[in-house]
Amino acid sequence: MATRLAVQRDNLRHTRWEDTAPAGLDDGAARLQIDKFALTSNNVTYAVFGDAMGYWQFFPTGDPATGCIPVWGFASVVESRCPGVEVSERFYGYFPIADEVVLRPEDAAAPGFSDAAEHRRGLHPIYNRYTRCSADPGYVADLEAQQALLRPLFSTAFLLDDFLLDNGFFGANAVILSSASSKTAYGTAFCLAQRRQTPEAVTIVGLTSPANRDFTRKLGCYDDVVLYDDIASSLPEDPAVYVDFSGNAAVRAAVHRRLGDQLTYSCAVGATHWDGPGGDDDLPGPHPVLFFVPDHAAKRAAQWGPTGLQERIGAGWMAFMEPVTRPDNPWLTVVSGQGPAAVDAVYAALLDGSVPAREGHILSL
Repeated sequence: MATRLAVQRDNLRHTRWEDTAPAGLDDGAARLQIDKFALTSNNVTYAVFGDAMGYWQFFPTGDPATGCIPVWGFASVVESRCPGVEVSERFYGYFPIADEVVLRPEDAAAPGFSDAAEHRRGLHPIYNRYTRCSADPGYVADLEAQQALLRPLFSTAFLLDDFLLDNGFFGANAVILSSASSKTAYGTAFCLAQRRQTPEAVTIVGLTSPANRDFTRKLGCYDDVVLYDDIASSLPEDPAVYVDFSGNAAVRAAVHRRLGDQLTYSCAVGATHWDGPGGDDDLPGPHPVLFFVPDHAAKRAAQWGPTGLQERIGAGWMAFMEPVTRPDNPWLTVVSGQGPAAVDAVYAALLDGSVPAREGHILSL
């Protein structure tokens, strides 16, 4: 039997494990065993925006009321009827929370392949691409956990940093990041901090909770750290861009009301506070705009070429790995778990916002 986690699309706390007969393998298809995957607040964001951004469409359950939350991880080919994809090959990519998946590899050249399943046609190619580990120059077997946990988040961070730079920070001299202890936020702060002591430097301000204040400060990539409850009194009133990783309407409103016309751009990226109340109609300052990663990635791939884009992200990634993995006070501590109960526990903790900032959870079934 094949096992997967199905989530109620209109109530993310309602989940169930489903056992189904393994799908048959047609010509051109391959069956992959999902060996390990990361589960982070980024995956909660996929669920929150599942309908609006099409994330539920990647791994349909057959029931329109439920969906599979996509995760990033590693899988091994256990059966193949696709030329160019061999049994035992290992791939990194986008998977359901499940023990296996059947894909239809297309263009299975040395770097990897794209899934050409009919239901994925029209979905953004950045999520349909699977990278062959043996042909990936950035692959390090001992860093699989860090890659699954941080590589997609760092790619978002790199592209967000590049987007802000490309737009001259919208005339601001500061960038304010909510959920500053979250992995995508501190990845963005790391990229921004690489310009310190240059003409393109901006002040990097992190917003966080009391529980994550010390962790956020010790990262060293923020110039200032402000608690959520202190926004109205302590947030510097300078021209600034607000990057919203939390999706929390109360925090967003506090930032907008504190800065007003000093806020030059308001950018929505994630939803770590997935159940925060909505409503932006009466906010002073600019209306929040969603940053959709694939759009900016496509722009840069057209300008730099796909290889050039990956080379730039790869260089940033290698620099980022230094503080993430350093023996003394690493930014990330990997926590491994196995089985449905472990997945349920981590998923519930993510919804509750109770996962310690330093932890990154790698899971398998």
